[in-house]
Amino acid sequence: MFGASTNIRLFSGSRYVAFATCLIAQLALCNFLAAQESVDVAAAGPQFAPGVLTTIAPDLEPADTLNVHDMVEVRAIKDLKRTPNILSESRTLYEMTRDAEFRQSVWCLEFSFKPLRMMWVDVPQPSLKMQRKLIWYMVYRVRNTGAGLVPQLDKDGTFTTVEKSLGPQRFIPQFFLTSLDRDSTGEPVRKSYMDRILPSAVEAIARRELPQGQLLNNVEISEQLLEPEQGRSVGGLWGVATWEDVDPEIDFLAIYVRGLTNAYRWEDQPDFPVGAAPGEGRIFERKVLQLNFWRPGDSYAENETEIRFGSAPGFAGYYGTPEGVAYQWIYR
Repeated sequence: MFGASTNIRLFSGSRYVAFATCLIAQLALCNFLAAQESVDVAAAGPQFAPGVLTTIAPDLEPADTLNVHDMVEVRAIKDLKRTPNILSESRTLYEMTRDAEFRQSVWCLEFSFKPLRMMWVDVPQPSLKMQRKLIWYMVYRVRNTGAGLVPQLDKDGTFTTVEKSLGPQRFIPQFFLTSLDRDSTGEPVRKSYMDRILPSAVEAIARRELPQGQLLNNVEISEQLLEPEQGRSVGGLWGVATWEDVDPEIDFLAIYVRGLTNAYRWEDQPDFPVGAAPGEGRIFERKVLQLNFWRPGDSYAENETEIRFGSAPGFAGYYGTPEGVAYQWIYR
C-alpha cells in the first residue's frame, strides 16, 4: 500500500511539472510574438487611420528598358550611303544606324502621400520681414521595394527583361502643381508651380502632420540613399513638397512627381544638321507620376477640405485620362 501511494504522489507531481513547463513555454511564445509585433509596428513608421495614406505601387514595363531611334549624327552624313559590291547594303554603317536599339536597366520607387492640404505660414521675405502666406503642401513617403527591370541577352541573340533589384537608389524629386483649367473659349490656362524650399513652413507642417517622425524637404531627402527593403518591415523616408502663391481660382489641377524612376525616352530633330554637336536639339522626356485633383470651392474662402483626389466627374478630358482615373504614369 505504501509503495502504491508513493507512486500515485510521484505521478501527480510529474503532471504538475509537465503542466508548469507547458505554461512557461506558452508564456514565452506569447512574449516572443508580442515583441515581434512591436518590432513590425515600429518598423512600419507613423500609423494613420485607414484611407489617410494613398500608396502608388512602382510601375515598370519592358518598354521602359528600350528606345529605338536612328543614329541621326551618322545618318546626317549622306556620303556614307552606298551600295557595296560584296556585302549586303544592310551591313553598311549607314544602314546599321537605322532603328538602333538602346537598352537600359530601370528602377522605380513606391510613392505614398497624405491628402493635399493648406496652411497659413509666416514666410521670410527679401525685405527681412515676414509675410503670412497660404502654403499648399503634400506630405509623402518614398520606399525602395527593390522593383527593377534588367535587359538580358539570351543565347539566341534576343533580349528579355528580368525582374531584379538594382540596389540603393536616390530620390531627387521635383513636384509641379499644374492648373488644368480652361478659359471661356475652352483653351487651357497654362499655370504651373514648382515646389519651393520653405524651412519655416516645413517646421509648422511637421508639427501638424508628423510630430513623432522626421520630415525632410526635397533637398534633404535627395541626400539620402534608399536601401532596398525586404520582408514585412516598412521604412522609407518622409518628405514634404510645398508651393506658395498658388492661384486661388484653380479648380482642376494635377501634381506631376518626377524622380521616382530613371525611365526616359527622347526624340531627335527630323533633319539633323551635319557637323552639329551630338544630341543637339534632342528632347528628353522622363517618366513621371501624375496625380489628379479638383476643388469645387471658390477663390474667396480657400479650404483644404474641398480638395478631392481624382479627376472631376465629367471633366476627365481636362486630365487626359479616362473617366474616374485618379493617377497615371506618363512621359513628359
